[in-house]
Amino acid sequence: MALDSLDDYFPDWKEREALAEAMIPLIGRLYRRNVVTYCYGRALHNQSVIQIMKTHRYVRQVAHNELSEFETYPIIEALSELDLGPSHVDVGKLASKYMEDSNGNGLTPQAFVERECAGVIGRHVPPLQRPQDVVLYGFGRIGRLLARLLIEKTGGGQQLVLRAVVVRKGSEEDLIKRASLLRRDSIHGGFQGTIRVDADNSCIIANGNVVKIIYANAPEEVDYEAHGIHEALIIDNTGVWRDEASLGRHLQAKGAARVILTAPGKGQIKNIVSGVNSSLVTPNDTILSAASCTTNAIVPPLKVMDDEFDILHGHMETVHAYTNDQNLIDNFHKKNRRGRGAPLNMVITETGASSAVAKLLPELEGKLTGNAIRVPTPNVSLAILNLTLGRSTSVEEVNEHLRYVALHSNLQRQVDFTESPDMVSSDFVGSRHACIIDGGATLVRDNNVVLYVWYDNEFGYACQVVRVVQKWAGIKYPLIPEDVEKQGF
Repeated sequence: MALDSLDDYFPDWKEREALAEAMIPLIGRLYRRNVVTYCYGRALHNQSVIQIMKTHRYVRQVAHNELSEFETYPIIEALSELDLGPSHVDVGKLASKYMEDSNGNGLTPQAFVERECAGVIGRHVPPLQRPQDVVLYGFGRIGRLLARLLIEKTGGGQQLVLRAVVVRKGSEEDLIKRASLLRRDSIHGGFQGTIRVDADNSCIIANGNVVKIIYANAPEEVDYEAHGIHEALIIDNTGVWRDEASLGRHLQAKGAARVILTAPGKGQIKNIVSGVNSSLVTPNDTILSAASCTTNAIVPPLKVMDDEFDILHGHMETVHAYTNDQNLIDNFHKKNRRGRGAPLNMVITETGASSAVAKLLPELEGKLTGNAIRVPTPNVSLAILNLTLGRSTSVEEVNEHLRYVALHSNLQRQVDFTESPDMVSSDFVGSRHACIIDGGATLVRDNNVVLYVWYDNEFGYACQVVRVVQKWAGIKYPLIPEDVEKQGF
């Protein structure tokens, strides 16, 4: 929206701020009825006023339109007045459609929304027939972020329900320490909500969710049914067991039905990158892998580049944040170089991500090489994709293709896009996408392209894991607008 004078900026801001403020209770009520609202793929629930305003700003910058709170508020208000069943509603795309259709071809926002949502009005079909019990086996970096996400996504309590965490007991104060680590995070900040400890029942209560802390030394020795947990989906985030035989030990536990690994699986285990090969997930699967954080980051852009331009060959280099696997100071390590002090050195090491690509995208088998450099930052990594394509192209064509993918494709939840010239790694902490294309850094010469791809190797990856779990649990939502391409959770 163009403003007439400099004096208009502050009043305009305050008006939009007031509208964002008014959205929050409406979005919250919709969410508790399992109506999840988005703005061009970015979730609106559990967001602050400023976060909602920044989401609108992002859309204006990347979608190159004039979407603002003035356009989305009437849509959200209309949604809140309807008897909607469980659904995912992209408010931003509804508002854009309303504007593009010349205000809905004469319809009021209420009438337009009623027309677009006709298929879910009064359709109270739950996303699951009954809630899915979820157990976290391990409570490290990824485990605690998964706990935050599962608690945040509780909604009306009819979907994924975090019932327990299984760990080895570290000390007599173990429960207090586990709760403290969930409450405070040096990278991702404080837990959004309240946490209390019920020591008598060995539970952590987070935002009203009762999470049992179970102490065990081996997967098969846990009796989940004794804790009222049935047909549980176990998320193994320890990384200790990688093959079918060892992960199968989880399935020997009473009350356990399925297990997913938050690391690359070995042998015949399906490695799933949400949005890319989620269709391979079936209800009959009992063991899955969510692949690695780097695999999740590079496979979506490789797929869309290959689909459009045909990748002949390429090299992937990941500049990766250091991990718990490395030493803080120089000491013995079974792998080369990883024994040198992680906060002090750039460390050349290997990555299995490039070879894992062939399992997910067989058409790229034998076409990619890869390596990794661990660097002294605690989170957020950068994949550099040096690709030789089947035809010549330009920076403008490549960036426009990737921008479209981020806004409109079925990989919208996986691929984000930015052209900001000042972004650095810390700006991507907390990103929920598998990757973010840095369009301002894209290099093209004839048929040679270099892409710079950021990713939050902790939180973004945890979001991808949850999407696979949602798919596996059978959670399904009608999507509105109906012409929005089907999204991978």
